[in-house]
Amino acid sequence: MTTLHPVTAAPRRAGRREWAGLAVLMLPVLLVSIDNTVLSFALPAIALDLRPSAAVQLWIVDVYPLVLAGLLVTMGSLGDRVGRRRLLLVGATGFAATSVLAAFATSAEALLLARLLLGVFGAALMPCTLSLLRGMFEDRAQRRLAIAVWATGFAAGAAIGPVVGGVLLEVADWGAVFLIAVPMLLPLLVLAPVLVTESRDPAPGPLDPVGMVLSMATLAPVVFAIKHVAVAGPDLLALGCVALGVAAGVALVRRMLARPRPMLDVRLFTVPAFAGSVLVNLLSVMALVGLLYFLSQHLQLVVGLSPLDAALVLVPGTVVMVLASLLVVRLVRRWRPATLMTAGLGLAAAAYAGVAVAGGSGGVALLVVAFAALAAGVGIAETLSNDLIIAAVPPAE
Repeated sequence: MTTLHPVTAAPRRAGRREWAGLAVLMLPVLLVSIDNTVLSFALPAIALDLRPSAAVQLWIVDVYPLVLAGLLVTMGSLGDRVGRRRLLLVGATGFAATSVLAAFATSAEALLLARLLLGVFGAALMPCTLSLLRGMFEDRAQRRLAIAVWATGFAAGAAIGPVVGGVLLEVADWGAVFLIAVPMLLPLLVLAPVLVTESRDPAPGPLDPVGMVLSMATLAPVVFAIKHVAVAGPDLLALGCVALGVAAGVALVRRMLARPRPMLDVRLFTVPAFAGSVLVNLLSVMALVGLLYFLSQHLQLVVGLSPLDAALVLVPGTVVMVLASLLVVRLVRRWRPATLMTAGLGLAAAAYAGVAVAGGSGGVALLVVAFAALAAGVGIAETLSNDLIIAAVPPAE
């Protein structure tokens, strides 16, 4: 007697439409990432023009990532329900319109409000792009390459931000750093409905307003506390914000575990591949943004370079990051992802150690080499960690 085994269909391979859709999805990824760091070189010009107080100037920088972080879980859950492509288009429209308002702001307060709204619409853009890729690229090898391109765009966008800012400030007013959103998002609004396949959770649970509030109350106070300590040092305000974030986080986890269809499946963090990859991802982003912030300030204020010359110092590292992100797609065929991610984080640590030991004595050449080493490590770690995160999660989620 012959036993028949069910035949599992091979994953559908992506064609030209999907790869063209990937190119379209890179536009918001680049933009949101660039917007995180583009103000590095524009702040002096903004301060001279709008005369913000020290506190308002700090908030002009910080409110964007603060709101972005606080709303990511909520926007991801909303995209599951209304459609990720639809939410992407809403976010792109709002981001472009608000960028124009920011570019022509006539007061520091107006610019601050525009940055807050950019955080809201940026949060609508970011989670949609990666989840849409999961549906467009079913084949694992193709998806890994697509995620490598995505991770390269996100990481390189952070590095390109100061470069873009430096170039624009040489030829235009500070408002130009915001206007770059318009030409980047208009093609998305036109092409995404044609090239990007809609994706949503086929059986989403009911909306959870309490969970949404708890997710924001978990992330936003902790991010605020970190930024506050960096400026004012540890104090009761920072301690209170951390306590609020931890308490809200505990309440959020308990609520998600108790609901049959939670908006955030916290049980995924019991999967070692998922939890470890999220941690690697976090460390990579922290390492990249931290060194970028230091370099943008050091090269101008200490070395005395112009914004454009300081930005050009970052170009070799950006190129290295792109190459490393694409090369690791081949390397992972021979070495385990954990080994390669460890090596990537090791390169980032070595870059920081080199800068810390040499200080200013190494000159600009040392900073170029250090940033290139960091960029290679981040490119490797970001690509593989994102791939493992996506592979560990059911497609509908």
